[in-house]
Amino acid sequence: MSQAAMLVCASHSPLMLVDMPRSAPDSQDFVARAEEVRARVARFAPDLVVVFGPDHFNGFFFDLMPVFCIGAAAESTEDWQLPRCELNVPSALALDCVEHLRAAGVDVALSWRMKADHGITIPLKLFTGLPPALPVLPIFVNCAAPPRAAFRRVGRLGEEVGKFLATLDRRVLVLGSGGLSHDPPTPHFADAPPEVRKRLLERNTPSAADYRAREARVIRAARAMADGTDGGGPCRRPDESWDRAVIAALEAGATDAYDGMTDADIDREAGFGGHEIRCWIAACAAMRELGGPRPRLDYYRLVPEWITGMGLMTAGEP
Repeated sequence: MSQAAMLVCASHSPLMLVDMPRSAPDSQDFVARAEEVRARVARFAPDLVVVFGPDHFNGFFFDLMPVFCIGAAAESTEDWQLPRCELNVPSALALDCVEHLRAAGVDVALSWRMKADHGITIPLKLFTGLPPALPVLPIFVNCAAPPRAAFRRVGRLGEEVGKFLATLDRRVLVLGSGGLSHDPPTPHFADAPPEVRKRLLERNTPSAADYRAREARVIRAARAMADGTDGGGPCRRPDESWDRAVIAALEAGATDAYDGMTDADIDREAGFGGHEIRCWIAACAAMRELGGPRPRLDYYRLVPEWITGMGLMTAGEP
C-alpha cells in the first residue's frame, strides 16, 4: 500500500562544514543541489523524519558496540562544531518500532540516551534544519566497527522499518546518510596504540579541544590526499566507478546487490568509509516497503578535498 513518503540518500562529509570555498572550490554545486532538495522536502512537508545513519566513535564505543540501535531519546554531539541539541524523538513511536522489529525477528538495541554525531546530524542540517523542529526517529547502523551486520541483515532492517512506517498515518521523510567510497583516517582498534584504543573503548564526551584536534587531523589528511603531498597521506582517493555501481544498483531497486560482499571486500574496493552504504541500502529498502518509487540520482561528483564521492539520490518528492 502506497503512503506519503520521500527518500533522500546523501553523502555527509563533515569537511563541507569547514573552510569550504578554499578547501574544495569545485564543490559549491553540491551545496546548491542540496538546497534544491531541501526546498523539495519543504514542499513535501513531512511530519516525521527517519534517519538511518552511522557513528564515528562519538556516540558508540567498543565497550559495547551494537549492530543496530534505535534512539527513544537522543541528542547531537558537538563534533565538527555542530550544535548540541535534542533531536525531538517521539519515544512511544520509537518503542513501537522496536517491538515491530522484534516481532519480525530483527533484533535492535534501544537507547534512551543516544548520542548522534555528524553521521545523523549533517543530513538533518542539510534537509530539515538543526536543531530539528520535526519529530526524528534516529536509527544507528554500525559501519565503523566490526562486527558489522551482513548486508542482507541491513536490507531486512530497512524492509521491516518500512513495513512499520506503513502502518502510521504520517508523511515520512526517510534519510540514508553516508559517504560513498571514502577512506578517512579512522583508527583501527586492532593496530591502534594504547592511548587511541582507550578513546575507542571508553564512553566519554570529548572536550572542544579534543574535537578540534581530531578534526584538524582529518583536514590535514584530506588536503594531503587531494594535493598529493606527503605521499598522499593516510587516505586513499574515492573511486567513482565503485560509486557509480552502487548508484546503479539502487536505481534498479537491487538493495540485495551487495549481499555477497564481505567487510574485507568493502575495505579493499571502497575504503574504510565505504561501509556506510549500508545506511543507503536500509533507507531504500524502507522506501520500497512504503510503496515509493525507486530512487534516482540527483547529483554525483568526486570531491577529493572532502575525501568522498558526494552523491544525492531522491525518490517520491513532489
